Amino acid sequence: MESNNQSSGREPTLRLKGQSANHLLSLDVGNSPRQSAIRNRLMHCTRIMKSLLSVRNITKRFARHLPPVAKDVSFEVYTGEIFALLGPSGCGKTTTLRLIAGFERADAGEIFLEGQLLEGEKVHLPPEVRGVGIVFQEYALFPHLSVLGNVVFGLKKLPAKARHERVMEVLEMVGLAPLKDRKPHELSGGEQQRVALARSIATSPKLILLDEPFSNLDAGLRHATREEVRTLLKRTGMSTVLVTHDQEEALSFADRLAVMQGGRIEQIGAPETVYHRPQTPFVADFLGKTNLITGEAEGDYAETPIGRFRLDRAVTGKVLLSLRPEHLTMSVSNNGQGGKIVLREFKGHDLTYRVQIGEQDYLVQTDYRCPFQVGDWVQLRAVEPTVIVEGKEE
Repeated sequence: MESNNQSSGREPTLRLKGQSANHLLSLDVGNSPRQSAIRNRLMHCTRIMKSLLSVRNITKRFARHLPPVAKDVSFEVYTGEIFALLGPSGCGKTTTLRLIAGFERADAGEIFLEGQLLEGEKVHLPPEVRGVGIVFQEYALFPHLSVLGNVVFGLKKLPAKARHERVMEVLEMVGLAPLKDRKPHELSGGEQQRVALARSIATSPKLILLDEPFSNLDAGLRHATREEVRTLLKRTGMSTVLVTHDQEEALSFADRLAVMQGGRIEQIGAPETVYHRPQTPFVADFLGKTNLITGEAEGDYAETPIGRFRLDRAVTGKVLLSLRPEHLTMSVSNNGQGGKIVLREFKGHDLTYRVQIGEQDYLVQTDYRCPFQVGDWVQLRAVEPTVIVEGKEE
């Protein structure tokens, strides 16, 4: 993104170079008058984005005496966007996906797809007419059918010639045309995953749902397959909702993500924004390692048990801060102040230290060249503003 303001008092002109509309939702352009004008323009851009899927205050419980599995869940998915629902087991993400697909009926709330009501107080469209494709965790391929037979399965209403042409088009798209006559047991895990995706795409759905699609693959294959699938989805412009418990997967795969806990969404945003600016202690701790530190804030700074830190915004009073291990550095302590290194973990490309200050341990992540060893006394310093996850605004 670039801005141009050639004369004072004029509203900045924005040139958006290859930026997806959903990326604009998370841009942080600062607080000066000129930057505020840029923000207003960005907000105008986001207002004209086309919402494909709209989930509004969806609630679902499986028994009256039990708490809801999904409670007041709301989010939008935009055309061409990959949106991830991320959270631990039992947080409600898979139930939300099943509600979108039509496999479950909501107790309250509404779901719209391209403006059509799929789910509401008196409306429940069956899965087969929703225009939604789904790839299950187990892929659900027919073992007795070939690749071609599995993909053609959902196209029985088309004439034979049109059906064959569509299947071959999709197999070419996912790079499986040369394997069209193989059975599922003759394919690798990644190839099976692409067959399942091809079967979903073949019916030309408006939206693709991915239910933990990479969890059955080993680590090396998972990474490669994830890259292939993301490239394919972006190339075809498919709007997608991914369900996963894997933080790295959500951060690298999605354009935006929603972090869920206890049936509710805690935060929605671009991966970089949610990671670097968590809004709750749960999001900070779940989305990667962090140090949660209590402190007393006055304006832009807070006094904490490990020193005085600059804050990401001005507050007053007691605060709970999130400080990522990679945002801390260490220096030699010559006077016995600071903390003592009690653990050093070498991980190849980086090092993780555990530093004890008083009765509390703090994590510090450095590159592999850091010379400090267990037993050394060090001072900690933050290289980024600490993020407030609990506190009162000024």
